[in-house]
Amino acid sequence: MATWKMFLLQDSASPLMEQLSFFHDHTLMILLMITVLVGYLMSSLFFNKYNYRYLLEGQTIEVIWTILPAVTLIFIALPSLRLLYLLDEINNPLVSMKTIGHQWYWSYEYTDFKNIEFDSYMIPTAELKKSSFRLLDVDNRAVLPYNSQIRLMVTAADVLHSWTIPALSVKIDATPGRLNQVSFILNRTGLFFGQCSEICGANHSFMPIVIESISPSFFIKWVTKMGET
Repeated sequence: MATWKMFLLQDSASPLMEQLSFFHDHTLMILLMITVLVGYLMSSLFFNKYNYRYLLEGQTIEVIWTILPAVTLIFIALPSLRLLYLLDEINNPLVSMKTIGHQWYWSYEYTDFKNIEFDSYMIPTAELKKSSFRLLDVDNRAVLPYNSQIRLMVTAADVLHSWTIPALSVKIDATPGRLNQVSFILNRTGLFFGQCSEICGANHSFMPIVIESISPSFFIKWVTKMGET
């Protein structure tokens, strides 16, 4: 979970988030190299007034500073395109879940099972336990099995919302009258927090998302229990 003193990304909880973290580090290293090179050239020109004469006219230097940015962009573009295709890939899901954004709470429906649907509201500060997280915990968590392909279908009942879990690399718009879908895999158990990332009205900051990742065997027990209620 993100805290106020974090400078980097959250720990990944899905294979796609791991790839995005690797791409972030890869691109950051390239940007650091560019910054150091440009800074060195600018400082050398500033402190040595005789160096600039080589930059006034010269075919070689012009070829170099045309080819280098092109090669640099290729090293950034190819991994980026690969990730874009991976993020849009939809495999055969083992579990499908539908979430509906409201002002200002989320509703969940497990479309593979009968009679499993519930609303998820933020727990008010006055009702929080000592172990709970303020403005992030909800009364009903969305439960999903780990190491399983999950298909998430997202829509909205009133205005635009955005269902976002940073640790899973999932951010998908909830649009009224439209059903969007995204696919992901949870690679470990735990609680994963998110919030609506689309300004949807006065209480936009008070509709958090909590995913509880559990083992498939416990998920079956949870489905059985929820189906009986």
